[in-house]
Amino acid sequence: MTPLRLMASMGLAVLLALGSLAVHAGLEPLEFDDQAQQARYQSLLRELRCTVCQNESLAESKAELARDMRLRIHRMMREGASDAEIKDFLVSRYGDFVLYRPPFQRNTWILWVGPGAILLAGAIAFALLLRRRARALPADLPGIEDDR
Repeated sequence: MTPLRLMASMGLAVLLALGSLAVHAGLEPLEFDDQAQQARYQSLLRELRCTVCQNESLAESKAELARDMRLRIHRMMREGASDAEIKDFLVSRYGDFVLYRPPFQRNTWILWVGPGAILLAGAIAFALLLRRRARALPADLPGIEDDR
């Protein structure tokens, strides 16, 4: 293989690798007015869940719906929508599930209170178990007299 042909092959391999990285990243190239707007966009994507992938944020997801949601968020930002307006739009369309931190309301209270209630119930049960064992211990051991 001639040096020119080898360099052309290597160049083509590098271009293909870079192209596959761009496709693998899943994020489409978007234009922003400034760095602050881009940072705001990235922050929003991390706060919102892909409704297809469920355990991936919009920033991570490669699903077609996530791509559409990212484009919609970008367009709304360019039109001057606030973060709250963008989230409200997505919640009205996809429900509270789209938010990684759903609001405290009647249908989500168990998400907020449940883990603490389970932990408290476990701590109470453990304390009662220890108390019961401590009371039963002297009577179970032979040769130990009760001074009461």
